[in-house]
Amino acid sequence: MKIIHFLATMAISSLLGACNGGQYIVNRDPVDYVNPYIGNISHLLVPTFPTIQLPNSMLRVYPERADYTTELLNGLPIIVTNHRERSAFNLSPYQGTNLNPIIAYNYDNEHLTPYSYEVELDDNRMKAEYALSHRSALYRITFEADKPVYIIINSRNGSIHVGENFISGHQQLSDNTNVYVYIEPQEKPVSTGVLENGVIEASKDNANGTNACAAWRFADGTTTINLRYGISFISEEQAEKNLRSELGDYDINKLAETGRRIWNEALGRIKVEGGTENDKTVLYSSFYRTFERPICMSEDGGLYFSAFDGKVHNDNGIPFYTDDWIWDTYRAAHPLRTLIDRKKEEDIIASYLRMAEQMGNMWMPTFPEVTGDTRRMNSNHALATIADSLTKGLKVDAAKAYEACQKGIEEKTLAPWSGAAAGWLDNFYRENGYIPALRPGEKENDPNVHPFEKRQPVAVTLGTSYDQWCLSRIAETLGKKDEAAHYLQCSYNYRNIFNEATRFFHPKDKDGKFIEGVDYRYSGGLGARDYYDENNGYIYRWDVQHNIGDLVSLIGGNEVFTAALDSMFDTPLGMSKWQFYSFLPDHTGNVGQFSMANEPSLHIPYLYNYAGQPWKTQKRIRVLLDQWFRNDLMGVPGDEDGGGMSAFVVFSMMGFYPVTPGSPTYNIGSPVFSDVKIDLGGGNVFEIVADGASHDNKYVQSATLNGEKLREPWFDHSRITAGGVLSL
Repeated sequence: MKIIHFLATMAISSLLGACNGGQYIVNRDPVDYVNPYIGNISHLLVPTFPTIQLPNSMLRVYPERADYTTELLNGLPIIVTNHRERSAFNLSPYQGTNLNPIIAYNYDNEHLTPYSYEVELDDNRMKAEYALSHRSALYRITFEADKPVYIIINSRNGSIHVGENFISGHQQLSDNTNVYVYIEPQEKPVSTGVLENGVIEASKDNANGTNACAAWRFADGTTTINLRYGISFISEEQAEKNLRSELGDYDINKLAETGRRIWNEALGRIKVEGGTENDKTVLYSSFYRTFERPICMSEDGGLYFSAFDGKVHNDNGIPFYTDDWIWDTYRAAHPLRTLIDRKKEEDIIASYLRMAEQMGNMWMPTFPEVTGDTRRMNSNHALATIADSLTKGLKVDAAKAYEACQKGIEEKTLAPWSGAAAGWLDNFYRENGYIPALRPGEKENDPNVHPFEKRQPVAVTLGTSYDQWCLSRIAETLGKKDEAAHYLQCSYNYRNIFNEATRFFHPKDKDGKFIEGVDYRYSGGLGARDYYDENNGYIYRWDVQHNIGDLVSLIGGNEVFTAALDSMFDTPLGMSKWQFYSFLPDHTGNVGQFSMANEPSLHIPYLYNYAGQPWKTQKRIRVLLDQWFRNDLMGVPGDEDGGGMSAFVVFSMMGFYPVTPGSPTYNIGSPVFSDVKIDLGGGNVFEIVADGASHDNKYVQSATLNGEKLREPWFDHSRITAGGVLSL
């Protein structure tokens, strides 16, 4: 069968004059640099997935396979309903006689962009092409002419309804959340029905339960089937409305071109010169990842379903966003969005406040997903996104935000992975200023503590100290001086678990005694959760984002502080990798005890700036980028949590980083490119000029911002809001 790749024909004009040994290539748009396959083979845990999606849109898909090396595809995707975790529905084109709810295919010649997909199936006998909009999509499927042609739609866990020219259904995602689909073919089927035991039952048009399937059979000799579908979290009828409002025809090339334009507009907010072609690929691929989450749930007519109260609402012109793992994204993804798209960041924060209201307790969410707030991880770092937005001048309902932030800290338990009301541990924290660790052999006595996730006492104490600093910043903007002073004092609680003898943050029991025998490399059980969380004591030694000057003093001043940083990068694992990772599977991307693979590490390389050795930050950033973020299948060192880690790459390659969300400052690193232009909106552009920057030439000799010499390796957000030039 002759295959013509519609992706190739669409992009060929922009790629003429292409690859010259990894060096300069003319006429490439930003989206042409995106490689969705970077990181698709994991170092240990969850890989990236090659996601097809418009920026922050509800509809996103990726090929259904266990990982990149899997030999088979399980049908074709309809929608991913939770980042990295869950696909709903399934579409299986088929030629043959053995009909099943999901057809597994061998596959070949897969081509994928952020906005489109094509793949050959079943020993190259079929081809599927795909392009999508925000809530709807098109498939064009090509068959051989000598066999019967079927399309099978599986609801997996829900209901299915089949008509002559449509299939609709729902899949249940949780107790109160369903996703709906409406799909129709351009070609008319010759028979329709429910699939039962490998047979199409033409007398039935409805089915319910696990693997409820509907199927169409098309006329023998059919070689092309065009399908379009809409999705919704409201109803099947709404899914059809979404389809009708976005797709007026079956022109897949036109839809792909529209998607390409939308991605170029989004990625074009950052323009770079210099560097290598691989550098640009890593930059734009990382930037693309920052648009995976959160997703906009607003549908045609401004309606949206909220799992936070199980109801359908009108968004009143403010789009509703969810699926944002804030523990990961507050550090760099939110600050990046604040730079490039203030309005979207404002809408996301407004969504948080709606969630708090809809949950009925006015507690700020921590891990909002399509199915509600799962309260994963520890602390409540949504407070950091509020504080950061307010200090950078975004439009936020500060009074409502303060109420939600304060209640989230004071009324909800601090116990990780729990949405329960405050209990014994919380009262202890308020009275003593730290979360107590269990002594070896001591049994848990707080029912709020998750049996697997444990107390994480050091991580929670440090994280809550930072959250309370953020709360003091929010109170200050409202003129609440007494409350601002109270929470500012609470923000020093990290001192209560600082062990002066070792100069590490150390678990302390309820009697105020440090736990004996702690090895900061791997004590604390699986994921070090008895004391820390996912990372070891070497990483949490630096988890005082809000008061680094005090941390420098605690550890012993500039020279001791930088020596301690050096020691972290120099200290070996102390055991074989397989042993180390059996304790700390998230702690990959190692340089000594430093882990490039997990978000609590992201700010650490910039800490040399605070102790008078910025050249070490510059060297370390460049080395880490080169070692761990590459244009290959293993080019991400650990879990990429929907922009959480990728935003670090974007910032660091541009040459600066927001070490402390909630403080309107950026630390200078070492830009990879000789020129970077960031579109701030409203015609304002922030430019970073680094004449002579190269792989070897990485050290900054001097810096000026808008012509004024900088005497410290950081600058204030207010200096660039109207645009400007940072010259290095």
